Amino acid sequence: MEKNILDKMEENIDKTDINETEKNELKKNFLHLKEQKLNLMITGATGAGKSSTINALFNMEVAKVGVTSDPETMEITNYTLGNLVLWDTPGLGDGKEADARHTKNIINKLLEKDEKGNLLIDLVLIILDGSSRDLGTSYELINNVIIPNLGEDKNRVLIAINQADIAMKGRYWNHEENKPEPELVEFLDEKVKSVHERIKEGTGLDITPIYYSAGFKEEGGSQEKPYNLSKLLYYIIKLTPKNKRLPYIENINKNPAMWEDDDNLKNYKIDIISELSDAIEEGVTKGSSIGGTIGELILG
Repeated sequence: MEKNILDKMEENIDKTDINETEKNELKKNFLHLKEQKLNLMITGATGAGKSSTINALFNMEVAKVGVTSDPETMEITNYTLGNLVLWDTPGLGDGKEADARHTKNIINKLLEKDEKGNLLIDLVLIILDGSSRDLGTSYELINNVIIPNLGEDKNRVLIAINQADIAMKGRYWNHEENKPEPELVEFLDEKVKSVHERIKEGTGLDITPIYYSAGFKEEGGSQEKPYNLSKLLYYIIKLTPKNKRLPYIENINKNPAMWEDDDNLKNYKIDIISELSDAIEEGVTKGSSIGGTIGELILG
């Protein structure tokens, strides 16, 4: 049976040319990091593409993609991938009664504490529908549900605009190169600016969303190539507490094609590896060489 990435990294500690006392200390610290659970909530309005995003990021078939007008996820569902727990919430926008019930469940989950008395949810990913002109439900969710119930740490939230490829009804999307043409880039940048201003006006928080396309994946069908998924993953990791980042290493999609196309504003793949390496080096020991092996093992 092939060893997983974390097992290989642990093996690298054994191969490190240091004395046994230091080696045992490294292994103990690494084991502590491996045991940390990470809880990620994914929420948004109905049709924003939560399930598609989960499928793309983590190559999961269990997060069923909605193909009808009915919401696919009626209650908060959790998917446990080792020490990574994904909380997939119902989409809002299906009527006052349903929204009130879903809102109550989301707030209760945000306020839930773990066995150590800390808030359970480490990061909330709020997904907006880039193809929709009416984001009223999303602003209601962000301004009145999520942010007021984050507790003292308001940095536990990332806002992302999905379906960038159909933001202008499919116009100005270069299908051959899988990227937006300048006209669409300008449109998306304006949408980012607009969302940023609405959130700041409603909450006082300075949050700049990113845009991406998860690539639609029909049940049993093939995954279309995403756009800016590497950027999305980079910011997810960056906003995750360093001592809880290890679960991403085992669970992110290992298909290199998923991470190829982005806006080229940064080298997100290198930055992802850097963020994960920093977390390991800080959690295990400064100067440890094991963090540097990540690039050989993930994201192709």
